[in-house]
Amino acid sequence: MSKSKQTFLQGTLILILAGLITRVLGFVNRIVVARIMGEEGVGLYMMAVPTLLLTITLTQLGLPIAISKLVAEAEALGDRKRIKKILVVSLATTGILSIIFTSGMIILAPILSETLLTDARTYYPLIAISPIVPIVALSSVLRGYFQGRQNMRPAAYSQVIEQIVRISLVALLTSAFLPYGVEFAAAGAMISVVIGELVSLLYMIMMFRMKKRVQVRKNFFQSVSHGKETFKSLMSIALPTTGSRLIGSLAYFFEPIVVAQSLAIAGVTTALATKQYGELTGYALPLLFLPSFITYSLSVSLVPAISEAAAQKKTLLIEHRLQQALRLSFVSGGLAVVVLYVFAEPIMQLMYGSATGAIFVKVMAPFFVFYYFQGPLQAALQALDLAKAAMVNSLIGAIVKIGVIFALATRPELGIMGAALGIVVGIMLVTLLHFSTVIKVISYSIYVKEYIKSFVTMILAGMAGHFAFSFMPVSQPLVIRSIIAITLTTITYIVLLIVFQLVKKDEMKKVPIVGKHIAKWMFA
Repeated sequence: MSKSKQTFLQGTLILILAGLITRVLGFVNRIVVARIMGEEGVGLYMMAVPTLLLTITLTQLGLPIAISKLVAEAEALGDRKRIKKILVVSLATTGILSIIFTSGMIILAPILSETLLTDARTYYPLIAISPIVPIVALSSVLRGYFQGRQNMRPAAYSQVIEQIVRISLVALLTSAFLPYGVEFAAAGAMISVVIGELVSLLYMIMMFRMKKRVQVRKNFFQSVSHGKETFKSLMSIALPTTGSRLIGSLAYFFEPIVVAQSLAIAGVTTALATKQYGELTGYALPLLFLPSFITYSLSVSLVPAISEAAAQKKTLLIEHRLQQALRLSFVSGGLAVVVLYVFAEPIMQLMYGSATGAIFVKVMAPFFVFYYFQGPLQAALQALDLAKAAMVNSLIGAIVKIGVIFALATRPELGIMGAALGIVVGIMLVTLLHFSTVIKVISYSIYVKEYIKSFVTMILAGMAGHFAFSFMPVSQPLVIRSIIAITLTTITYIVLLIVFQLVKKDEMKKVPIVGKHIAKWMFA
């Protein structure tokens, strides 16, 4: 293995570890919020989040990836003047956009809350979260700069710091504001997010100043005025990249609006609709999205790997790398599906003190295998210069998802479950469209035996966990029964992976230090 490849794998491992820590801390945060505010408070909180994400997507405009690419190119040439121009133009662009969209968010908050979201109480979380937009805008520029210099640590550490600060404050702020009403408690939770992001940004600024190689403030406006070509270069990369994200953010923005309006048509009261939406999006979906930090890290690694193979016209290598990424996505996502499906009720009960959202987890979990495939497939499309095709696929999926949610959620017998089914349909459709686009460009063999073995592994591991949980004495504490049963499920799953050779020895050895010892033990 070459030195550069080792560095590349270590970078991937940093992303995976940071993603894991951030997800675990994020869940602690959600548990605290859920236990203090309840389903209705979480519903108000989650109804404001899509508006925030849409505003951030519009403000960032896909610049982090563009900055990363251009800084890497300038760094290779030792062109510090160009790096300064990239930073200055990016800061000016995101600064102007953040002022526009933050102002728009504050001005439109009354209309969004009362008319579109059908719950006037969402006004307070929307106002509370609005200061985060310029903070995230500046953070994204610095993150792109560090990634361009192939330094993943500042961005990874800043994410962990943000979560620690948020968790430290969320209980204090939500409890302090709760006596004034659940809407103020939701606003308190949003304020903790803003402060967390601010501390994270201050850390990034400190790291930038410590490792500063360019004087940003010196002749700032002069650099902006002479940065027309740099702006064009940034936009040529940023705009196509942000297309799919914008579509996803728009769909996510309209989702609570369509759900609220659909449930109103179905005869569900506003308070109950908010509570049900909180159960779906605040309790169930975060659990289902949990394994995506692994597939995200695989996707980040896959883009340069496939780009390199494509440049060398090694079509078999492209297929091999995609096969490998999809198989590892299935292996990691498969365990999550099994655990979440079998133990939905005890997990929800232990985490949130309520099992009311467990039905959503059980219904949606089997179909989320498609979601775990989606990241690597989209990465392959980006690496093969098919970002526009990925954007079209995302657009089709978003339109169908919103349409299905409206068609099903307006039926009284389905209600909020119709929204859950609509989300699943959208995920499956986008994944299948991505896959069909990929196989039109490259040759791809589907190894049916491997997928049959994977499904058999999932079923047998699930049965082992179910029987272990069922036959343990009910007198045992729920947490003990759950831990023992989930551990047995995981061990069964891993053993079957080895027996069916779904994880290869050479793949384990490629993981730095730890993976070599695990591979030696597993394949001894």
